[in-house]
Amino acid sequence: MDDLTGKVAVVTGGAGGIGRGITEALLEEGARVVIADVEAPVLELAVKELADAGEVRGVLTDVSSPESVEALAEDVFSREGACHLLFNNAGVTSGGGGRPWEQEANDWTWCFSVNVFGVANGMLSFVPRMIESGEPGVVVNTSSMDGGIAPVPYASVYASSKAAISCLTEALAHQLIAAGTDVRAAVFYPSGGLLDTGLWSAQRNRPTELARTRPRPPAPGTTFEEFKAQLQAAGRSVDVMDLRELGRFCVQGVKRGDFIIGHGLEESAAMLHRRADAIGAGQLPPAALS
Repeated sequence: MDDLTGKVAVVTGGAGGIGRGITEALLEEGARVVIADVEAPVLELAVKELADAGEVRGVLTDVSSPESVEALAEDVFSREGACHLLFNNAGVTSGGGGRPWEQEANDWTWCFSVNVFGVANGMLSFVPRMIESGEPGVVVNTSSMDGGIAPVPYASVYASSKAAISCLTEALAHQLIAAGTDVRAAVFYPSGGLLDTGLWSAQRNRPTELARTRPRPPAPGTTFEEFKAQLQAAGRSVDVMDLRELGRFCVQGVKRGDFIIGHGLEESAAMLHRRADAIGAGQLPPAALS
């Protein structure tokens, strides 16, 4: 899909952060964009600010709700007539990381309801319609190097959710091809530097019924600035990735037909080789450094 002019794109979590960068990149390519986001004020502001950049509108959507995502799909196909590009991008963290046994059931429920079930809901509501339309299409699922490439011990819930997305997207891609459809799938690994996104303050959207039931001491590095300071103290790179450029990078990968879209894939491959060697020897694989 090398020409996106006039193509219909849906971006969940598209009103801010990485999703906003993807949205802006799509508008630059001439696509018609539907932003799906759970934060009404942020969604309204994004649509207003981007109105002069191209054809864009917003639909208030909670990706953790099958009914909400189904309503989004019905809206898109009834008003736009098609969906050529679906970016399942919305995501959250469980809130602070820490030891796996110190997490609560609500941490798992909230994180997986958005990161995993949110992607599944997008797939269930959109993919059948995309196939039936007969139009070429691409489903792009946002994973993370943290989990999608290698587990991260201090972020077990979040990393597990992103590992699930990588596995799901591979299965989806194979099955779309085997079924002879004109729809393809890709997995996006946001990368290229530190990412200053709303993920760091995702707790603002956590449902009250999924709040933690017991207090937990604040974990170090739970804000972007804290995390950046930790890396700097360890002598590691603290370059921050421009989210608009990251969005362009993602969209260009889609246009090329890449299945895996991410920076530093050579380093990721080397890490996976180290993990494979450990697994082959029956040993505990090394932890990711980031």
